[in-house]
Amino acid sequence: MASPLSNAASEPRLAPAPADAVVTGPGYRFTVLTDRLIRMESAADDRFVDAATQLVVNRDLGPVPDFQVLRGEDRVEITTEHLHLAYQPSRGFSRSGLQVSLRTGVLNPHGGTWHHGDVWDPAEKFPSNLGGTARTLDEADGRISLAPGLLAMHGIAVLDDSGSLLVDEDEWVRPRPGTSPVDGSTPDEDLYLFGYGQDYHGALRDFFALTGPTPLIPRALLGNWWSRYHAYTADEYLELMDRFAEEGLPFSVAVIDMDWHLVDIDPAIGNGWTGYTWDRKLFPEPKAFLDGLHQRGMEASLNLHPASGVRRHEEAYGPMMRALGRDPRSGEEIPFNIGDKEFTAAYLEHAHHPLEDEGVDFWWLDWQQGGTTDIPGLDPLWMLNHVHYLDAGRERTRTTADGGTETYRRRPVTFSRFADASSHRTPVGFSGDTIVTWDSLRFQPEFTSTAANIGYYWWSNDIGGHMFGVKDSELAARWAQLGCFSPINRLHSSKSPFNSKEPWRYSRDARATMEAHLRLRHRLVPYLYTWSRRAHSEGIGPVRPVYHDHPQQLGAYGHRTEFLFGDLLVVPVTHQGNRASGLAREDAWLPRGTWFDLATGRRYAVPAEGGSEVSLSRPLDQIPVLARAGSIITVADDLSEAAGSNPRSLGLVIVPGADGSAVLEEDDGSAEPGDESVVRTRFSLAWDDEAGAASLEISQEGADGVVPAEREVALHLLSVGGTGDGAEAAVSGAGSTGDRARVSRREADGFTLGKGLDVSLGTVRLGDGPVRVDLTGVRTRTPALRDEAFRILEPVEVEYLAKDRAWEAISSGLRGGALLGALRACGLPDEVLAAVAEIA
Repeated sequence: MASPLSNAASEPRLAPAPADAVVTGPGYRFTVLTDRLIRMESAADDRFVDAATQLVVNRDLGPVPDFQVLRGEDRVEITTEHLHLAYQPSRGFSRSGLQVSLRTGVLNPHGGTWHHGDVWDPAEKFPSNLGGTARTLDEADGRISLAPGLLAMHGIAVLDDSGSLLVDEDEWVRPRPGTSPVDGSTPDEDLYLFGYGQDYHGALRDFFALTGPTPLIPRALLGNWWSRYHAYTADEYLELMDRFAEEGLPFSVAVIDMDWHLVDIDPAIGNGWTGYTWDRKLFPEPKAFLDGLHQRGMEASLNLHPASGVRRHEEAYGPMMRALGRDPRSGEEIPFNIGDKEFTAAYLEHAHHPLEDEGVDFWWLDWQQGGTTDIPGLDPLWMLNHVHYLDAGRERTRTTADGGTETYRRRPVTFSRFADASSHRTPVGFSGDTIVTWDSLRFQPEFTSTAANIGYYWWSNDIGGHMFGVKDSELAARWAQLGCFSPINRLHSSKSPFNSKEPWRYSRDARATMEAHLRLRHRLVPYLYTWSRRAHSEGIGPVRPVYHDHPQQLGAYGHRTEFLFGDLLVVPVTHQGNRASGLAREDAWLPRGTWFDLATGRRYAVPAEGGSEVSLSRPLDQIPVLARAGSIITVADDLSEAAGSNPRSLGLVIVPGADGSAVLEEDDGSAEPGDESVVRTRFSLAWDDEAGAASLEISQEGADGVVPAEREVALHLLSVGGTGDGAEAAVSGAGSTGDRARVSRREADGFTLGKGLDVSLGTVRLGDGPVRVDLTGVRTRTPALRDEAFRILEPVEVEYLAKDRAWEAISSGLRGGALLGALRACGLPDEVLAAVAEIA
């Protein structure tokens, strides 16, 4: 039978390496893919594989690097600029028979040598491998063990592709030659050694060249997701979305958990965990419900547990039985068999496509059952992700305005668990059902960013935790802050009537914090989408550990909860606040440079080459998010515009103190947007604090019709005040429409953006040419120490006398160690001293 995934031929898809990259002998083959990446194969009867596998889709990574081969009696040595491989054929692929060493230094004190069979110990005292990710966080309450990733402080990591099946031209899979017909196992080995030292970006870049790039995901998925395990009715769900809109809380993705389908079924045919048929008591008109979500600018996803197959109560049952040549009158179950072409074709065409025709945008594949299929060695989770992703991008037809038809494709997406190192090709990831505890929160930022070490960038965690635990407003607010800066921000909760993530279900302060960060997340979509395009084209993670960008600085490895969100340094608050002070404290490391905290406007100068350790204290309202001087952060300024649309109202958060530049990338949302469907808007900032002047040049390049022809643009200058008679702005250039710029002071919002100046440029037409903004009377003005100290002291619940004495010390002009010593003598708690030390 032809594959349901492609009309191509049912034969292995070849992905050979260049012939001059290969060194071979009886039973072994080495391929020098780059000067830091070597494929190592051991195969009985020389059963070497040149076909694409589930993991590897390309072995021609460019010009073959220079390398030398030395052959001796029972010895083969391969030397590249960076690696030295030594192999003894008589000993085969064994610890004493095969080893690879780096020819350059590494951070790990025990050096950079790998022996065949080395296994990473996550509990090792001196870190070597930096970890990757895990299949799921189901029932996790805090830290779990991670599988190894590609990045290592000793500089070497190995990917084992031995158990990977071959992928045919028609996208179906087949076992490798010589594998067991029982379980797909094989004595042959197929290993890829990455010896990149601390060139972490290089390792990931070549990993994506080998295994395929991270795809672009639909832009709407970068906004806020609403998800809850609850038996909503259609009216109840839409009313909740309208309540969110009335509260100024933008959501762009609606996830409906398993109660969308029939769950109360005849016990004689099993339970209702698996289902494909709408429960018409809850959703009497499914298409009208889905249309209602789309009219609100939202994508819709339905939960799916496919393990129990298709049974006689399903609407798809009759059509599927007939497609499979069986009699529906028998009432026999159609077993789930994703490794069978006939079943898969019927499953997609009759169980899924009709629901997609009604308006389902993508599926939440909530698969966690079993690990076997009819194809030996095939993981059903991998195949589900593969099948649904390809099917989501299939060619479709639709009726045009003039009554004709046209073919089109959607940008594919899945929403499922991590299967293996190739799972980056089928985003987005669902990390599973975590426990609602501080320990779970504390591990989640590390778990999410560390996944970038294996190229897996699009984790969607249960923000707020899924189940059990206790209701804790502070915990919910801190988790919502983390969600704002997560790859995907999906609020989720269990079926308990008391466990749901609407902000108004929590304390007043927690609610305000949650709402502020939901709004901020929506505003950040243009910034994050630009980074998603960079992930696709350059292989750089939108959310990644700090050591990705600072691999030679030991401080970058010391705080695993802090991470980079684009270019922003985020330090999530994962510890409970002190009751007396209302402050929570997190330790972090800052790289060299000048940094500004977006929420407070504070400036942190780090002159040391090795960076600096800092202690950051924040009230419940705020989370430390630091941007370098000269940063330009593109945001959507109108919350009513859908996250999936390129915004008409565009804001630029400008961080003072240095020159800077940025690029905003946007496209038309098509399945595979080429250059003809992309617009790049470039920003160049020149900042002269001494002269109290700055200029910003804005230019646009790319296709017409992709972004709004006219845009309302506003500058949000952080920690900037006017001088003399005040700040002024002048707009010029071909893209200017003649609107006069308006400058106004902006007070801190208390949550996400500190005080400064707002400059409205009015309407611009960047397609007509560049725009230049000249600012005069502007200088960096960070919060005054007295003001900051008063805000710290005012809510502290200690004796008034102690606070009065502390205020006298601050007002006296003391600074540095003298001030801290005086404050300690006043009897202030350590948490308060730490907060004052941060600003002093």
